[in-house]
Amino acid sequence: MFVDTFTGRPATLQLGSGQWAPGMEQELVGHAEGETFSFMLAPAQAYGDRNPELIQRITLAMLREHAGDETFEPGDLVEFAAPNGGRYSGVFKEQGADYALFDFNHPLAGSALKVDVALLGVL
Repeated sequence: MFVDTFTGRPATLQLGSGQWAPGMEQELVGHAEGETFSFMLAPAQAYGDRNPELIQRITLAMLREHAGDETFEPGDLVEFAAPNGGRYSGVFKEQGADYALFDFNHPLAGSALKVDVALLGVL
């Protein structure tokens, strides 16, 4: 997966807010405004290892409750309502006769990341 914020609106971050993986935030500390640099993060420093328990079958009845009659293709990101009022997302993998299979791991879980940074400003 490749994410590029150099061509559009830059990503912004408030350190310590939990917006990004802790390893990513730690790599930014100590750099000056205007600096460009790169770093690598192992999965444990980024979004963790893939957790097989987060690959789950959902009944088609439950899926219809959340998504109505919408249809999905493998790879689609589907958002669900959590019991506490929050939201969470899963990647649709496949559909069986009475179930849909979703992967609720972070899309970058299990991946080493190369991060290129252009530090545009510090507030």
